[in-house]
Amino acid sequence: MPMRWANLAAPPAEGAPERAAPATPPLPLALPGATVRTFDTPGFAGMTFYEVQAKSIINRVPGASRVPFEWTINPYRGCSHACVYCLGGDTPILMANGRTKPLQDLEIGDRIYGTERRGAYRRYVVTTVLAKWSTTKMAYRITLADGTTLIASGDHRFLSDRGWKYVTGAMQGSAQRPYLTTNNRLIGTGRFTDAPKDSPDYRRGYLCGMVRGDANLGSYHYATGSVHRFRLALADEEALRRAEHYLAEAGVETTRFSFAPETPQRRAISAIRTSRRGNIDAIRELIQWPANPGEDWRRGFLAGIFDAEGSCSQGILRISNGDDEILDHVLGSLAHFDFRAVLEDQGLPNRVRSVRLTGGIAERLRFFHLTDPAITRKRSIEGTALKCQANLRVTSIEPLGLALPLWDITTGTGDFIANGVVSHNCFARNTHTYLDLNAGADFDQKVIVKVNAGELVRRELAAPRWRGAHIAMGTNVDCYQRAEGRYQLMPQIIAALRDFANPFSILTKGTLLLRDLPLLRQAAEVTRVGVSYSVGFVDERLWRAVEPGTPSPRRRLDAVRRLTDAGFSVGVLMAPILPGLSDDDESIDATVAAVAAAGATSVSAIPLHLRPGAREWYANWLAREFPHLVPRYRELYRAGSYAPQAYQRELTARVRIASRRHGLHRGERGENRDLPEPPSPPAAEQLTLL
Repeated sequence: MPMRWANLAAPPAEGAPERAAPATPPLPLALPGATVRTFDTPGFAGMTFYEVQAKSIINRVPGASRVPFEWTINPYRGCSHACVYCLGGDTPILMANGRTKPLQDLEIGDRIYGTERRGAYRRYVVTTVLAKWSTTKMAYRITLADGTTLIASGDHRFLSDRGWKYVTGAMQGSAQRPYLTTNNRLIGTGRFTDAPKDSPDYRRGYLCGMVRGDANLGSYHYATGSVHRFRLALADEEALRRAEHYLAEAGVETTRFSFAPETPQRRAISAIRTSRRGNIDAIRELIQWPANPGEDWRRGFLAGIFDAEGSCSQGILRISNGDDEILDHVLGSLAHFDFRAVLEDQGLPNRVRSVRLTGGIAERLRFFHLTDPAITRKRSIEGTALKCQANLRVTSIEPLGLALPLWDITTGTGDFIANGVVSHNCFARNTHTYLDLNAGADFDQKVIVKVNAGELVRRELAAPRWRGAHIAMGTNVDCYQRAEGRYQLMPQIIAALRDFANPFSILTKGTLLLRDLPLLRQAAEVTRVGVSYSVGFVDERLWRAVEPGTPSPRRRLDAVRRLTDAGFSVGVLMAPILPGLSDDDESIDATVAAVAAAGATSVSAIPLHLRPGAREWYANWLAREFPHLVPRYRELYRAGSYAPQAYQRELTARVRIASRRHGLHRGERGENRDLPEPPSPPAAEQLTLL
């Protein structure tokens, strides 16, 4: 049993409520003696609860220097609405073989690159995908100076020159947390280059580089007749298999044989060969130098010559050969793709010289992705330091105005490389693996409940060694998930924190928080307490037509009102604003007025964004429900997913004017003296609730 979970080993309490169910599936080894329960209510369909008597409850956060809190309380493990920090599914992820794969196509067990600190530098290391899942969240587009773009939720974190930062946040108030600005630079190499197409020109280029670089091709004439030979011998099976396949596609059949057995000093070498004159003539035709080489041929040629004569060690990529014509084509193709390279004479026999690629790891990765050599061992960047000087300054962070399908993974290192930048992953899901449960479906459907959490908090707060440090809750899983409505652990916890005047903050998405507002207000009288919706419009008929599965705008605004009445600062995202439906002055004014009346401190305008997929769904719905608006939408979105900049600026200005009119503008509380002033805990003691 993993020792870090020994605090869950105590036997269950007597007289547990509800009906006890047999352990199905079998009780996890890390939860001996747990009581397993299922409930008949629809909200808990398919879920299993493991009730345990925990031994401890206030936990130190590993690596607390990277997060704004050191101690946390988690009465639950696993979550029915699992908060995630996620990216667009088409984001390319750097695989351990040096290639890339879209985030949505990753599988559990895939080997990818993450990072870890070794000595003075953070370095690239190979790690494993432990869990993968999808959710739908409001999306943002982050653009970097080199053209890199990333689609992520506001809660996703990237590594910057000033540490880990969320996509969105605030300098003060309940939404305070480190967040990206245009003063930040992300860490990594920048956007990945698309892989080459498997075209006939690419294949011819690859064979030209491989055969000219490493094969034996010739015709020999004797008195008794002529002999034609082709042989390609390689220790790397990947390149040999590719060459064999490309030749077969061109009608050249070869045979396999063992060229040299493995020895203590070298690997085994396999080879392909043919001696038919027709095949030899076909190979000669395939490897001819083209008069005007195209991009596909150049990519293939560079991949082939690198597999045949290239190396990449100690951060230096070289291609060596003694043929001036080959070296000229290498230099010409590199220059065609704007690579910088130098020709080195190393004093080797047979006039062998080397083309050395300059520009560091960013250019090496661009070379590998642009050309796609077959031999993966040569593409390794394991242990390389993250010292790239790529221009990764953040130039813009734009809300897209729609909730989109986004993805996240859990890895062994806690991070991964997303389109060339270091990206944080969700740490909460992987904690389930320590309980003999998986980090995917089990995290959502099998919840561990520490039923004695309240009494443990009191005992540990009273311990002489406890010094009253700030405690963060909801940082691993949501402490106000649906299970809290049944187990009611949080009132006991908050009451204990209140009685000991211990500062705390709560991070949640559950409206169940409102149940405990009296306790939260009592606690705020004796200590610092940190607590924090999307309301695009207040028209109930429009809400039923567009967002029938969400809480009504009035319910959401009521939650805002009750939180602000309790003394907490709340911001509202006015999203999405629908052209022709909710963008008129009357609708904007009514929405902003309702937001201001609810006591929110700020409102941000986000017009509708129509990404492919959502665009088609929305177009069908619009044609069915509001056909007279179809021409207007065609005009607004004819250039792509976004409404014209002029429309967006006008909309933002109109919302800002309405905000000023109703005494609500970007959190400038001084403009409305009637709004209650919320507590202002220090930066290290405040978490976002959005």
